[in-house]
Formats: sequence, C-alpha cells, structure tokens
Amino acid sequence: MYNGGMGGLTYWSPNVNIFRDPRWGRGQETPGEDPMVAGEYAARYVRGLQGTDGGDRLKVAACCKHYTAYDLDNWSGVDRFHFNAKVSKQDIEDTFDIPFRSCVMEGKVASVMCSYNQVNGIPTCADPKLLRGTVRGAWRLNGYIVSDCDSVGVFYDNQHYTSTPEAAAADAIKAGLDLDCGPFLGVHTEKAIQGGLLKEAQIDNALFNTITVQMRLGMFDGQPSDHPYGNLGPKDVCTGPHQELALEAARQGIVLLKNHGPALPLSSRRHRPIAVIGPNSDVTLTMIGNYAGVACGYTTPLQGIRKYTRAIHQPGCADVACNDEAMFGGAVEAARQAEATIMVMGLDQSIEAEFRDRAGLLLPGRQQELISKVAAASKGPVVLVLMSGGPIDVSFAENDPKIGAILWAGYPGQAGGAAIADVLFGSHNPGGKLPMTWYPQEYLNNLPMTTMDMRSNPSRNYPGRTYRFYKGPVVYPFGHGMSYTSFAHAVAGDAPTVVSVPVDGRHHHLYNDTAFSGGAVRVTHARCKGLSLSVGVDVKNTGSRDGSHTLLVFASPPGGGWAPHKQLVAFEKVRVAAGGRERVAVRIHVCKFLSVVDGAGIRRIPMGVHALHIGGVKHSVSLQAHILGVIKS
Repeated sequence: MYNGGMGGLTYWSPNVNIFRDPRWGRGQETPGEDPMVAGEYAARYVRGLQGTDGGDRLKVAACCKHYTAYDLDNWSGVDRFHFNAKVSKQDIEDTFDIPFRSCVMEGKVASVMCSYNQVNGIPTCADPKLLRGTVRGAWRLNGYIVSDCDSVGVFYDNQHYTSTPEAAAADAIKAGLDLDCGPFLGVHTEKAIQGGLLKEAQIDNALFNTITVQMRLGMFDGQPSDHPYGNLGPKDVCTGPHQELALEAARQGIVLLKNHGPALPLSSRRHRPIAVIGPNSDVTLTMIGNYAGVACGYTTPLQGIRKYTRAIHQPGCADVACNDEAMFGGAVEAARQAEATIMVMGLDQSIEAEFRDRAGLLLPGRQQELISKVAAASKGPVVLVLMSGGPIDVSFAENDPKIGAILWAGYPGQAGGAAIADVLFGSHNPGGKLPMTWYPQEYLNNLPMTTMDMRSNPSRNYPGRTYRFYKGPVVYPFGHGMSYTSFAHAVAGDAPTVVSVPVDGRHHHLYNDTAFSGGAVRVTHARCKGLSLSVGVDVKNTGSRDGSHTLLVFASPPGGGWAPHKQLVAFEKVRVAAGGRERVAVRIHVCKFLSVVDGAGIRRIPMGVHALHIGGVKHSVSLQAHILGVIKS
C-alpha cells in the first residue's frame, strides 16, 4: 500500500488561517498573525510536501485550510458550527485571503478546505463566490475543494441554512465543493439529482477534480515501487538526518524574550546543581502540540538539561492547571539549594486546543504565584521557559528583576528538551522572532472574539487587531526576539529613493484618491510585472558570538485612515560571524507589498513617500505615477 500501509497520499495541511485573536485555541497550528508571513509559509510548505520535480506529478497532495475567516472554535457560548463571521471586503482582501491566494497561485496546492463557519451569512462550503468564483475562478486552483469534516451536515443540521438535506448537498456541489469529509453527500446526493436539484454533469465535474489529483499522485500507474518515492517506507522516517532536522527546527524556533544582565547563557561548570521546576519541565506529549505524528522518541527539558549539568527536579504543580500550592514548598527549597533555577511553565492542550479557545492571556491557576515565590528564593540566576501555542501575558516576569531571562519555546516537538538546553547553555545562539503580538490581559477588555474587524475604531473604544492595526501597549511586539550577540543595520548608499510606477494611460484619470495626498493607483491599472524595489542592507554582528539574524523590513505607507500603520514587506535570514558584516539583498514587489486595500476591497498603490523600517534604520522611497501614452484612433 501507499505510505507503507500507514496512510494515504493526501494531507490536509497546512493550516494557514491568520492568528487574529490571541485566545484562539488553534492559533498554535498557524504561522502567526501576519498575512505576508502566512502567505510565504503557505507556498513553501505546499512545495515541500508536494515536491518540486516539475510537471504535474505530486509526491503527496497538500491542502490549505480553513477557507476562510475561520479563527474561532468555542468562545463564550459561540462555537464554530454556529458562528457567522461578519467580515468586510477590505479585511477579506488584505488579511484573510492572502495566505490562501499564495497557497493556490504560488504554491500550486492540490486542495483547499472550506471551513465550518459562515461568512456574511453564507456557509463557506455553500458559497459559489468563494469556491467557484475565487478559489477555482480567480486563483485557478488545479485540484479539488474539500469540506471540513461534516461541514455540509453542519450547515444543514446546526445552521439550518437549507430546509432539506438534499438542498444542502446540492448547494455545496453547485458552489464548487468536490469532496465531502464525511457521509453527508454520499447519503443525500442521489436524491438531490432525482429531485432535479442537481445535474449528473455537476457530479462528473467534482469527480474529475478529485480523480485528477489521484492520477497526479500516480495511484493508477501500477506498482508504486516502480515510480519516484515508491520505495519510501517507515524505515525512512526516524533516520539520523531527519531527527537532527527536528532538533534544528526546535532550536531555530526558540525565541529569547528577555536576557537581563545577561543571565544567559548558563555555565555547565559554574551552575551546578540547577533547580529544574515546573509542570512542563519533564513532559513529552505536550511538546508536540496537536495534529502531530508519532514521535521517534522524546527528549524532555529535564533530560536535555541533565546532559549539561546536575539537576534537582521539582514540578511545583501537578499539571499546568496548577490549582493548589501543595508542591510549592519542594520547588522553593530546590531553588534555595541550586546555583541557578530554570522554570518550565506555560500551557498545553488542556488550556488551548481545537474546540477550546482561552478565556484570557494569563498563566493558568497559580503558576504566576509559583514563579514569583521560586524566583524570590533562588540564590542564582532565574530563567523562565514558556511552552505555549498562543501568547501569554507575563508582564510580571518581564518586570521582575529576579527573573533574568525568559524563553518562548512554542510546542517544540520531540527534540524540544534538547533544543531548550542547547539554548540555555549557549551551544546554540537563539535567533527566533515572535510570529504574533504578545498582548497584556487588559487588551481583551473590549474585544469580543466574534468581532472580526482588523482595524481599530476609537469611537467605540475598539483597539484593532495585530501589529498592523493595534497601536496600544504590548508585552512583546510582533517580530521580537533577542540573541546572545548584537546586530547593527545600514542601508546601502545605492538604495533607490524614487520609484516610477507605470500606469496604463487609459486609467490616468482614475488614480486620485483623497485618502492619500499623492493619489493611489489601482493595482489592476499599474504595469506590475517586474516592478520591484531592490535595497541592499548591511548587517553587522557587533557582538562576540557568531549568530543568525532575521532581517525584518516593514513599510509605512503615506497617510491614509484605512491603511495599516505598518506592514511587513520582506524578511531574510542571514548568518553573520562575530565582528563580521554581510550584505543582504532585499527585493520588494511594489504592487504586492507596497499596496493597501481600500474600504471597497480594492487594492491600490499609494503614491508618495513610503518609509521602510529595518531595525532602527529608516529609508524613504517616493512612489511616483508614470502615465503611459494612449494611442488615439
């Protein structure tokens, strides 16, 4: 059988929904809050799964999910099976659809999954504008559209969108759904045809879309072992290189949030013994989060630390719920005895998960109390390590002088404990950046999860969402992440200060827009092919350690009430030796990344001065419309 008899060749992954609200239980599955990052991740993830050997052949078939505006599971009495996401055309175009468009148009994904929720009153799996009009029409999907599991049944049984099950089956297939995850279409489609609600040709079209993907996977090509990838099996999973890749991915994903002193890295010679405390200090399954395969083997944080030094272990709490202080005494005593203290705290799937959104952003139960008591008792440096998928308000720890360093490990996978120890003891210099904003608890005061608006609204005290539209206080900003070395940036002297945007002469009278002093050109009216801005950035390592640095380039458009106050337009990773300097070539596609979306959902390029922010450096570029001539008859 395919895949060693263990599974099929279609994988309903990746989840590329935007991490819009920090309470979302499934945020842990996503690449974060930024549409540009999510779009890049989507395309690269899909190419990695499906293969890049050329032609139409697939290694496996990936699936981008959950289309669209799906980011609420079960919050305050509202669940995903009943939720109607009221979303503006503006937010659909400039936030929610971007990763899916990238998935289909750049990643060439073989499948898109529609979501449980409604969008503006219509179930996504029954919306022809979304499925036939956008995914298959505008974006030219070469593959099939699948429902989330039983979502056709959901919009009949839970949302009461149609009066009969046959009408639900017909609506879904006519909208563009090709495959039902679940029995609903299998049970009700034949009667829908007999009742005249569907034509057989519409079923044939859905079959064509699904069977074509099976053909591209080679499922009708005879013996699998005679074809590329056909000899892969269980023996190829837990190889040395693959397990090393899991370790390296965990290392690169760790984010250093605070390092006062600096408290890190620790010394395996001087810091002996070390107190290792916390409900996540010796966990295995917690580290792989949700939707994970079977691990080859685990290294817990405690095991990882013990490879470097002697450890005194006290969990402090029985689990992350941390409902009482029965085990506090042992943890405090361990901290008193040790030369350094590492507390591994945070969340797990009992706090944030599919169908489980969080109520707030603070650590669960009495974790904060345990951390503060242990820190106060510790005679050596204190390090807080956090496991979680979503952000946590740890303002108290950021402001506590006794807590010298804070690491965020996410859910780091099977080798997470080894990776955490490698960072703690300096074998790996951290370089990770936060893919989402970490907000204070107060951010939630006037923010129902059910309100989808991205932009702030001061008149009703609505704060806005993500770094692009929220300007209030944060615990840690999007893109934050420290290193054991330091980096300085300089924009190369030949960076352009003026870029000409060619505009089709037939539309020159249409580009004025009162929101921008210099007007705004509709992207569809500009000659976008090859229109990019190239900037050289010198990155200097001003510290004493080699390190990897992720260069983040943000752009602020000229003034406009509905534009983001800044947005990520490029990111590049570079390794720089201690004392060394590297030139990074940054290329920014003008139409794609320097455009903004107006209130009607139309993407426009504001003319005038755009500010590029790279670390603490600013570079200004003026975009100027160049009207191309019109030949008159």
